[in-house]
Amino acid sequence: MFNLIRKDIALQKNTLIIMIPLLLIYLSLGSSSIFVGVLFCMAIIMQSFSMDEKSSIHLLLNSLPYTRKEIVSSKYMSAGVFTFLVVLTIFLGNLLIHREIIQWEPLLMIISMVALFISLAFPFSYLFKSQYLMFVLGALFVLYIVVVNTFIPNFNDRVREGMIMVLSSENSLLYVGILLAVGCLYILSWMFSIRIYSRKVF
Repeated sequence: MFNLIRKDIALQKNTLIIMIPLLLIYLSLGSSSIFVGVLFCMAIIMQSFSMDEKSSIHLLLNSLPYTRKEIVSSKYMSAGVFTFLVVLTIFLGNLLIHREIIQWEPLLMIISMVALFISLAFPFSYLFKSQYLMFVLGALFVLYIVVVNTFIPNFNDRVREGMIMVLSSENSLLYVGILLAVGCLYILSWMFSIRIYSRKVF
């Protein structure tokens, strides 16, 4: 399974070479490290996922001495590696550019939000295809615009206030609760994806 993870990283080498400097540029412009970190993680992870979606690639992977459980598990582990690389880049970028050590709360928020996204996106993509995920995200964005403009005009302010409240909280139990909830969802998603993939016919 280690070779599958190494394969994902090798295939994304050129993407990482381009995106990591872009990430540093965004950080130097004062962009939100949470927003930028989550966006870059999602882009890298889903590109890595979509590269393996062709039937010929699935046939090749299933002809190799790997179980379907290992194939799915490698994707979840690769996603963790990509998230770690982005978080590490943000940490080092803030240290080099702003001469400050970033607080651990924003990094935890990035990891939690990316893990939440993966927990929903991977089972959906295994059940259908990742390209359909873009249609779902587009529909959700339209719904978001309608809700914000029609029913909850101050929705963005509420979300921003909620994020500030969480990030400024000194209650360690809150962060432990977030980690446990996201971790459990991630594991359940992992098991569900294995179940979906094991029943696929190529």
